[in-house]
Amino acid sequence: MPVRFVPDEKDEAVARAELLLMLRKRGIRDTRILRAFEQVPRDLFVTADFHDLAWADQALPIACGQTISQPAVVATATVALDLAPGHSVLEIGAGSGYQAAILGHLAGRVVAVERFRTLARAAAERMKKLGLSNVEVLVADGSNGYPARGPYDRILISAAIEEVPPALFDQLLPGGVLVAPVGPHDGTQMLTRFERTPEGIVRRDLLPVRFVPLLPGVASVL
Repeated sequence: MPVRFVPDEKDEAVARAELLLMLRKRGIRDTRILRAFEQVPRDLFVTADFHDLAWADQALPIACGQTISQPAVVATATVALDLAPGHSVLEIGAGSGYQAAILGHLAGRVVAVERFRTLARAAAERMKKLGLSNVEVLVADGSNGYPARGPYDRILISAAIEEVPPALFDQLLPGGVLVAPVGPHDGTQMLTRFERTPEGIVRRDLLPVRFVPLLPGVASVL
């Protein structure tokens, strides 16, 4: 069995700098967002088997058959949300918690829901370790949102959906923004931005992506 290389602190600093440079080349100019990516250690959110790829711009497998999204997609979704420091944000499909941690540096309050208890517990521990007391990770059925903490200024769905559940638009404040990968579960989706305006929902397509599907209910074991 091959031994995977584990980078030392110097290698990690170089990899982190390269990631930030890549985001700039992809058009990410918001200094607050770039700073958030610099502050959140992606290696904390991946398994030991993939520690050497923690700062690479690629999706990686995590527990429960889920993935941590590639940083470029996380950044694009974050830019599309157009976050302000006082915003209340709902993330559906917390997974490892990486996206929630990025949001925690940019918004006033983040509620991240996850159907797998194992993932939710680990993500909550990471938020505690990072001192992100404004990020709450909860076990819940994401297809229903989380109305008990709503309504929200922003909603991010970090799993593929064929269409946005009406319950989520109901939890979005006027002027609010919802970002989600929309399309078939077994193919390519379109990362899409929805804005709730006085005239109705305005939709804008952003880029093709591939996400694991949003599943209903709460996992009974994991």
